This record gives sequence, C-alpha cells and structure tokens, in this order.
Amino acid sequence: MLEILYEDQDLIAINKPHGLLVHRSSIAADTSEFALQLLRDQIGKTVYPAHRLDRKTGGILLFSMNKETDSLIQQAFANNQIKKEYLAVLRGFSPLKDSIDYPLKKDNGTLQDAITHFETLQHTEIDLPFGKHPTSRYSLVKAMPQTGRMHQLRRHFAHILHPIIGDRPHGCNKQNKLWKETFAHDSMLLHASHLSFKQPRSGEQVEIYAKLQPEFERALTILNISDQVRFT
Repeated sequence: MLEILYEDQDLIAINKPHGLLVHRSSIAADTSEFALQLLRDQIGKTVYPAHRLDRKTGGILLFSMNKETDSLIQQAFANNQIKKEYLAVLRGFSPLKDSIDYPLKKDNGTLQDAITHFETLQHTEIDLPFGKHPTSRYSLVKAMPQTGRMHQLRRHFAHILHPIIGDRPHGCNKQNKLWKETFAHDSMLLHASHLSFKQPRSGEQVEIYAKLQPEFERALTILNISDQVRFT
C-alpha cells in the first residue's frame, strides 16, 4: 500500500519509495510495479502523473485525478509556480548556502537554463577511511530547484564536486561502492520533502510534506545526523 500524503477531488500525492518507477517505460523491462498502476488500483480511480520523480528518488509524487486538473498543474510546474524542496546527503562539506546556476544539456544537445538553491543543514564526519583519508565527510542539505530539468539536482551537485551519495551515473562510484560494502546501503539519498502551491481549480494553498523513507533514515543514523535537523 502506498502512503497517501494528500488528497482532494482533483489531486492526490503519495510518498514514493526509492526504486519505484512512476509509470511503465521502455527502459524498465526489469520491473513490473509502477507508482501510477499501484495507486490506480489502490484507490480505484484513474490518475495522471503531474510531474517527474526519478526512479531512485523517494518522496512526494503528485498525481491529478482528471485531465482538466492535469493540464493546469503541469502548467504550474512549467511556470515555476510550485515550490519544491528536497533533502540530500552529499559527499564532502558543502557550502553553508549557495546557488548553482549551470545550464544543462538535453538529450538532443540543446542547453537549458538550470538553477538550484541550497542550504546545508549539517556537516558530519564519521570514522570510515576513504582513499588517503582516515575519515569520511558528508553534508545533509536542503535543495530548492528553481527550474525542473532532467536529473537537475543530481547533475548540479556533481558539478560542484559534492555528488549525492548513491547516485549513478552522476555520483562518486568509489563512495557508492564503500557504502554498499560497508553498510549494505544502495539507495540514492535524495528525497522530495515538500511541495507548496495553489490548488489550480480552487485557489487554496496546499502544503504537502513527506517523511523520509526508512533507508534514508538509516543513512542519517549512520552519519550521526542530529534529530533536530531531520525532517519529521
């Protein structure tokens, strides 16, 4: 059963587990479960995905319940009228607060403007040797993408040399291998934690929050991240 975070007559949001695809795809021959079909069967209604969320990303996934709302909510995403917040664990000590303004290429080579704002919630260092270093350093950050490009957060954090732990292919393969071998942890530590927007038909303000998935919580325990900065 999918965790339903929000529901009205037009919209429904779930807390998507890491590793679950949004819908059927030609690149997903290895799986038979998809969020769209699972939610449709769970509530007995047709739903339409309002936006994209990477397979490896957990957290808030929004669906429309009718085609009229689907058109309106997709316009709102495209026009940057929906505030999005994510939590991520990065390699190294990231800046306390910064913006990444770095255009990203589409598959056809076209450059698109891409902007991500972020703030560091906590730096942490654990007794895990890495390369020449006796310890490993990480950062828990809150990211606020201003644009919505494909794999934007993953590519942006890799660009500033603080890749997201568990990310492939944009992340650090050595860190990913270290986490898999040391902690049996293979999830990408990126979580869609908060959506804020006006309901497109009623105009009411909607605030949706998603608690961390268990594997993300386990990673924060490993990293000794303070309970005060964890999303609850």
